Amino acid sequence: MPEYQIPKTPSAYEFPLLIRHLLSRLSAQHAEQQIVYGDRRRFSYGKFFERVQRLANGLRSLGIEPGDTVAVMDWDSHRYLECFFAVPMIGAVLHTINIRLAPEQILYTINHARDTALLVHDDFVPLLEGFKDKTPTLKITLRLSDQPSDVGDGSTQGEFDDEYEHLLSRASVEVDAPDFDENIRATTFYTTGTTGNPKGVYFSQRQIVLHTLGVAVGLSSAAEQGRVHVDDVYMPITPMFHVHAWGLPYVATMLGLKQVYPGRYEPAKLLSLIETEKVTFSHCVPTILHMLLSDPAAEAIDLSNWKVIIGGSALPPALAQRARDLGIDVFGGYGMSETAPVLTLAQLNSDAVSADDPDGLEIRCKAGRPIPLVDLKVVDSELNEVPRDGLSTGEVVVRAPWLTQGYLEDPERSEELWQGGYLHTSDIGHVDEAGYLKITDRLKDVIKSGGEWISSLELEDIALTCEGVSEAAAIGIADEKWGERPLLLLVVGEDAPSLDSVQGEFQRHAEIGTISEWAVPQQIELVSEIPKTSVGKIDKKKLREQYG
Repeated sequence: MPEYQIPKTPSAYEFPLLIRHLLSRLSAQHAEQQIVYGDRRRFSYGKFFERVQRLANGLRSLGIEPGDTVAVMDWDSHRYLECFFAVPMIGAVLHTINIRLAPEQILYTINHARDTALLVHDDFVPLLEGFKDKTPTLKITLRLSDQPSDVGDGSTQGEFDDEYEHLLSRASVEVDAPDFDENIRATTFYTTGTTGNPKGVYFSQRQIVLHTLGVAVGLSSAAEQGRVHVDDVYMPITPMFHVHAWGLPYVATMLGLKQVYPGRYEPAKLLSLIETEKVTFSHCVPTILHMLLSDPAAEAIDLSNWKVIIGGSALPPALAQRARDLGIDVFGGYGMSETAPVLTLAQLNSDAVSADDPDGLEIRCKAGRPIPLVDLKVVDSELNEVPRDGLSTGEVVVRAPWLTQGYLEDPERSEELWQGGYLHTSDIGHVDEAGYLKITDRLKDVIKSGGEWISSLELEDIALTCEGVSEAAAIGIADEKWGERPLLLLVVGEDAPSLDSVQGEFQRHAEIGTISEWAVPQQIELVSEIPKTSVGKIDKKKLREQYG
């Protein structure tokens, strides 16, 4: 048989795909670009590169070795970004702890990940008091502080091994960063499901580099709308503990963008940073965008240069229209924790804008088209692809070089995730002739009534078009005759619509064929708030428990 492998010159260097290589251009091309932490700190990429190297050496001086897991509990900060690079640089694993989990869940993730070290912000120190003698693998704790008086003086609060800035101040700037196998685990974080403990999701150095490249190409390939480029100013409004802030900090760093990290999310502060730092590119879930646009400060700020990717859940048309009225270039994206996460982007193609839809809202509100290297399809129960006609629905399954290969130490659920050789998203959707994916529901959230499927997302989208409705959630509740019927929960403002007018709007959509007559909800309730998950999504599990 012929030999098809390429010949390798003995002296040739085989370049591994390591996270540290994303920093290779910083000193030469972007040394003076800025990284900003709220209104507290500001320094250049050159200084950032130096700090990353000092952190790597500092962690080594504390005894961190390749394969150890280093956990972080912090707000979105320059420190977090430094950890994104420094921890994998020394062959260790970064565990980004979801600070919004319940204390017992956080303790579970620390122990399940076998964390060796924990970097913890002052705000979360009280939480550690309940963990004493319950974390057998945890050997090192490092204090993170925003107090200027603590910077570099080595002071600690409680039983800490060191303070972050003090550690960096005494560490060498020259780091010995040897090559590793690109397939070693680089990051771990935990995603919550409907039952059981949080599931550990993990990614290799190679996977993170490939996801960074794929997203960068996808974002920069647009002709105009939604295009990200070197002159953009980036600020995440997705927590850095949540799938590496969707991997966008890696993209922003590789491209040399000015970066702004807001710390704790407060609407007025976020809007102020957008204005003062001239932020042009962000990403968040719909609830966060709604929160920002509802803040009185938004009325006084020019948001017309701001691009925002909406993920986590579908972009409601009413919210999209509200954003477009302010000039915001808003568009959807799609992925999940297990996919690193970005799979698709809803950037407009040349045919997306029409006289009937000059803003391209229909496309903007879809999940989008796959970015490079993503093999995505919608399939039936036998894994046969359904027609790409914008009507035929099925489960979204996917392959890409950066998908998690399973759940940490959970082979049974890992096999369920990867049955048939495709990663199963548990999302229901369809793909149109132009290749745009639209998610119509989650498998567990779709309402089955009298043998018919009713999309909870469609009901929510219609509800949000009613003037005065600020939030909406639709769930299926048990019905003796029909199995399930939809229950619609609404949060309304001062100009609250009548329930009859809401009912009338659904009836109108049934008459024009947007939904079936059977989908019109007969049970509508006004509530003061709708519960959210730790990453800002509507918590339908909690709603089903409450109303089921």
